[in-house]
Amino acid sequence: MDSDDENVEEVVEGPLDEDGQPHGFCTVTYSSSDRFEGHFTHGEKNGKGKFFFFDGSTLEGFYVDDALQGQGVYTYEDGAILNGTYVDGELNGPAQELDGEGRLVFKGQYKDNIRCGECWVYYPDGGCVFGEVNDDGEMTGDSIAYIYPDSRTALHGSFVDGELIKARLATVTSNQAGRPRFEIAPNSPLYSYDKSTSTCIATHALLPDPYENQRVFVMDSTIKGAGQGLFAKMDTEADTVMAFYNGVRITHTEVDSRDWALNGNTISVDEDTVIDVPPPWDQTDRYCASLGHKANHSFAPNCKYDTFVHPRFGPIKCIRTLTAVQKDDELTVAYGYNHQSAEKNGLEAPDWYKRELEVFQQKEGGTPSGQ
Repeated sequence: MDSDDENVEEVVEGPLDEDGQPHGFCTVTYSSSDRFEGHFTHGEKNGKGKFFFFDGSTLEGFYVDDALQGQGVYTYEDGAILNGTYVDGELNGPAQELDGEGRLVFKGQYKDNIRCGECWVYYPDGGCVFGEVNDDGEMTGDSIAYIYPDSRTALHGSFVDGELIKARLATVTSNQAGRPRFEIAPNSPLYSYDKSTSTCIATHALLPDPYENQRVFVMDSTIKGAGQGLFAKMDTEADTVMAFYNGVRITHTEVDSRDWALNGNTISVDEDTVIDVPPPWDQTDRYCASLGHKANHSFAPNCKYDTFVHPRFGPIKCIRTLTAVQKDDELTVAYGYNHQSAEKNGLEAPDWYKRELEVFQQKEGGTPSGQ
């Protein structure tokens, strides 16, 4: 994060002392194209200053005898920020890191520029990993925990570089001074990293997710002809993750090249991957490790699809509430079908969806653009 010691000063803009050294506020540009703007005393950085590195990152803080001391702010080229404590130019002490959108992604300690001690790694979806990092600063060990977005449900056990190896269900019983305590559930099954492939939906297809299992259940939908639906087990506030959408991983090309009737349980994860829950895994007696695929469409949904980094399933989608929901409410989402293209080719959708669309159009007097 600092300019290389071998850098040769090429250009100095600002006052010089009698020996030709920077003295006062100067801008020094090095042969590496790094640039420093700040206060100098006889050639040494002293006072406020800021490095501008060739890759677009910056480092700002207070320098004493040519070394950064105290609080410093390192800004990555993508806008992410590390707020840390520096001793003699190296990170030593408390630090926090924010992503390019200003969301907290790390909180903990550094020693000699390496993460140390108990640390937190946060995901944008609300989940996090807590534990003591190893000598390389990695979240690796036998007493690491993934904590779900409710800050209470956890998987506690063995992780390697933040990835779940094997863990048991636990409850966060307290969180004093930023240090949580965990109570392992009696007779808890073992959970492990189980990212799906194009042919295997899950190694343990009938092992429910413990967080989801507290919040949702499946029964016949209140929407005529829609089959089963997803329902809330408890009163829940808006912006709450309720369920997870895992499935086999296939490509967009495969989805686009087959009959639309085979795509009833597909959802795009990113530009490369689509998640699918095909038969027989759409039946809960064959697969119930996640239930997000059971949510039906509504033109006035109370939930939405969102991205989620799951400790078992990896990058998937989740069902997140848009509004407060009550116990036994059916959870609905907007499927995002393209009605504009359907005007030319006919809408490719289940019959129950077409009936719901007709009712909606009669009420609203128009055609929704993409719900």
